Amino acid sequence: MGRHSMDAGNDSEEPRVVVRDRRKIDPETGELRQEPVEVEGVPEVPVSAAGPEAGESTLDEPATPVSDTEQQLAERTADLQRIQAEYANYRKRVEREREAAAVTAKASVVGDLLPLLDDLERAEAHGDLTGAFKAVADKLVNTLQRAGLEPFGTEGEPFDPSVHEAVQHATSPEVDGPTVTTVLRRGYQIGDRVLRAALVGVTDHEPAAEPAATQAEAPVDPPVEGELPLNTDENAR
Repeated sequence: MGRHSMDAGNDSEEPRVVVRDRRKIDPETGELRQEPVEVEGVPEVPVSAAGPEAGESTLDEPATPVSDTEQQLAERTADLQRIQAEYANYRKRVEREREAAAVTAKASVVGDLLPLLDDLERAEAHGDLTGAFKAVADKLVNTLQRAGLEPFGTEGEPFDPSVHEAVQHATSPEVDGPTVTTVLRRGYQIGDRVLRAALVGVTDHEPAAEPAATQAEAPVDPPVEGELPLNTDENAR
C-alpha cells in the first residue's frame, strides 16, 4: 500500500515546461525586445513557423538610407547632364553665328560685283555679249550662282514692296492688282538676305469704263386744239 501511494504521488506531479518567446517585437508594446522572454506552461513554438497573433501587426523594415557615395553620384550625374545640354545649345548657337558670318562675307563680295552683272546684262540685250567675252561672263555668273546669288524681278509677278522698288506707276483693267510690268534693274539676294531691290514699273487695276448711255429723244408736246404741231427740223431750215 505504501508503494502504491508513492506511485500515485509521482503521477500527480507534472513536468515543468519552459518556452522561450523569441519574437523580436513585443506584441503588447510594439517595441523591439533586447532578450527572449521565458513563459512557463506554454509549449515552445518555433519562431520561424509562428505567424502574427490576433491583433498583432507586422512592421516593415525601415528603408536603407542612401549612402553619401550614392548621393554624390546622383549629384554628379545631374551636373553632367546639365553641362551636356549647355554644350549642345552652345554648339547650335556657334553654328548659327558661323552661317550668318559666311552669308555676310559673301554678300560683301558679291555686292561689289552687281554693277558688273548689270553691264553684262545690258551688253547681252544689245547683242554685244559674244565670243570669248560671253564665255568669261558665263563663268562669272555661274560662279556667283554657286555662291548662292539669286536674281529676281520679272515682268508679270505681283508687286512686293519688300523686294521691289517702284519708280513708274500706271493703271490698266487687264491686271487684277499691283503687278510688275516693267523691270528697269534686276534685284539680287543670297538666301533670305536681299542685296539689292529691283527697280520696276507697277501697274494697278483700273475698272473698265462703262459704255455711255444712249441719249433719249426729247418728247414732243402734243398739239393744241386748232394748231398744227411744230416741226423742229423744218424750222431749223
